[in-house]
Amino acid sequence: MKRVEPREEYILGITGASGVVLGIRTLEVFHALSLPVHLIVSEGAKITLQEETGRGVEDLKRLATFFHDDRDLGASISSGSYVSPNVAAMIVVPCSVKSLAAIAAGYSDTLIARSAGVVLKEGKRLVLVVRESPFHAIHLEQMLTLARSGVRIVPPVPPFYQKPQTVDDVVNQIVGRVLDQIGLYTDLPNRWQGTG
Repeated sequence: MKRVEPREEYILGITGASGVVLGIRTLEVFHALSLPVHLIVSEGAKITLQEETGRGVEDLKRLATFFHDDRDLGASISSGSYVSPNVAAMIVVPCSVKSLAAIAAGYSDTLIARSAGVVLKEGKRLVLVVRESPFHAIHLEQMLTLARSGVRIVPPVPPFYQKPQTVDDVVNQIVGRVLDQIGLYTDLPNRWQGTG
């Protein structure tokens, strides 16, 4: 019997919440680091992508190793037998509250929700960059449910102590902190060096 060496891959889900630039920058980092990434773009994200950036899905496909339709519940990453040996982590950025609710309830009607459920059941890292404001009690309960299951909830809150000068500075800081959550440490964030 031949031993299979696992390869480290990542799943990136981009949903229809505002802030799609955060998903794009995350994808650009995976691409720049030559890390294999499975990209899933929700139907809502396709609209937000066009509205907020003027770009289309084809622009993002070029940066991904694999592209999956969000309706394809039979994709490789929808199964634990694929995820367990291959996938190191999954990030959903931005994460709409619709996707948050589906993941929290285990309602796998999309590939993003299904993959997140598989990542959870296989004990892999899952990070949700929930983009909504203000949160109401149901949002908070769903986030608490997921946090108790080990999910990292990372709202895209910019740190102003670094004195960002541009929107890119803010985006890089947020994306760098998101990547920190899955053990990918980059020079994107302007890290705190202390007051001295």
